[in-house]
Amino acid sequence: MRAMRGVWRWRHSPLWRRTDRIEAWVALVAALLIALGATCAGWLAGRSAHGALLETVRIQHQQRQLVWVTVDRLVSRAPLDPDPETASQRDARRRVIASWTASDGSARIGELAAPRPVEPGERFRIWTDDRGRVMPRPMDVSTAGTHAVLAGLGTAAGVGMMIEGARRLVGWQLMVRRFRRWDQEWERAGQDWGRADHGS
Repeated sequence: MRAMRGVWRWRHSPLWRRTDRIEAWVALVAALLIALGATCAGWLAGRSAHGALLETVRIQHQQRQLVWVTVDRLVSRAPLDPDPETASQRDARRRVIASWTASDGSARIGELAAPRPVEPGERFRIWTDDRGRVMPRPMDVSTAGTHAVLAGLGTAAGVGMMIEGARRLVGWQLMVRRFRRWDQEWERAGQDWGRADHGS
């Protein structure tokens, strides 16, 4: 704000060039567009994404259901991993052969990743679709909201960066124009500009 007041007071200065005036107006318009335009674009994008994601949540919860699976046997383990971190992760997600009944009543069997170390005969739950195929856990409302917020913030940041990029491009072109005019003025002034005997 202080910079804008300084520009306003400086507008009657004899050093105030037309390119300075254009650059000041471009900066003001860019600031308003970033403050208002980018914010509105982010809000609209977030709202649109939230609506679409909520519809996805509704569809996924309609099409997926939790079913119990029974562990038949463990899948043979891979060779021991010397890295304790990856070894603990592998043990926590042990692969098993398990069986379950689909919602249409058909029996299913397949290799699954158990959510915890299990033994044959133990049971755990998985998400499946109407045909009994294993599916990821459906998205919940809070996750949809988080993704919508991120989409809105990303859109606002992208629009803001485009506006700032355009402002910098205009500023660069104005600077090039100033340098060209300075070169022309130096050429007109001649090589003896500033000499003590100039004009005598």
